[in-house]
Amino acid sequence: MSMNILISRPDRIGDVVLSTPIPREIKRNFPDAKVSMLLRRYTGDIFRHNPYVDNIIIIEELLKDGFWPGVKKLRDHSFSHAFMLLPNKQINRLLFFAGIRTRIGSGHKFYQFITNCKSVQRYKYNPLRHEADYCMDMARKIGVEPESLSAEIFLSDEEKKRVAEIRKEMLNGGNKLTGIHSTSGKSAPNWKPAVYKNLIQTLRENRDNTIVVTDNDVPDELADLEGVAYPNVGKNLRESILNFAALDMLISASTGPMHIAAGLKVKTVALFCPMTACSPKLWGPVGNGGKTIIPADEFCGTRCPGDPHICDFEGEEGISIDTVIKKTGEY
Repeated sequence: MSMNILISRPDRIGDVVLSTPIPREIKRNFPDAKVSMLLRRYTGDIFRHNPYVDNIIIIEELLKDGFWPGVKKLRDHSFSHAFMLLPNKQINRLLFFAGIRTRIGSGHKFYQFITNCKSVQRYKYNPLRHEADYCMDMARKIGVEPESLSAEIFLSDEEKKRVAEIRKEMLNGGNKLTGIHSTSGKSAPNWKPAVYKNLIQTLRENRDNTIVVTDNDVPDELADLEGVAYPNVGKNLRESILNFAALDMLISASTGPMHIAAGLKVKTVALFCPMTACSPKLWGPVGNGGKTIIPADEFCGTRCPGDPHICDFEGEEGISIDTVIKKTGEY
């Protein structure tokens, strides 16, 4: 019997993008395998048109009639294997009662133990090993030997035509389309909006460089800037993905949009903190040769607030506008 695999990732955008190599590597090793994704509604668009995914199951739709009807829906798929990339008690119960015999999770939660869920072993845990590599351990558990950890987001032929139209509209006669994503939801250290405004003003001195602010919710400091486009305001995730695909480059902190750009093979320059939990070695973009910047040791050694969520890399000792511009010139 061929494998019928369900991959669960009820997580944030960046985490979901980093799971995109798994279906590809499974099918490279087991061409006859079927692969389905179990995702939240707001991240489902990341796997749309993915040729390595046979089915996308949206968690909210699965459970709209209740837990037990959701269990029956999963049973009807006859899954042989399930990967839980993020420990989740409810999903663990769903997969158990759906009768999926081989279930593999991360971590060692008690609810996993009592349901006989297998676990990837991390006895020699390396906190600076990339998250995409740790996710791939699930596939290694069933014999997959991956060739690549590169993230991939796919577009249909019609979407590719739309991206070309979007690019032409936003360039407006220019030659280079640079995206600026200024918000991170406090998920990572980040500049203040005023610094991004200064960066935009500096980049616009090059008249061939058209600036696009890619935030869905634009900070007041960056709103209504002359000559700047705001294509993602009011757009859903898939529409935003097409706008990211039109870019030549994205400048941001460590955010989901950075990973989206990487999955689309758009160049990225990203601000990172060297602390282990935020390090680019763990969370950097994969598959697009992205450039990352961290502050100098002198800054982190003397001015680190101890909480990466409130750090703003302030001052020349942190991450300066000149440093970012120089990094963009390395492409």
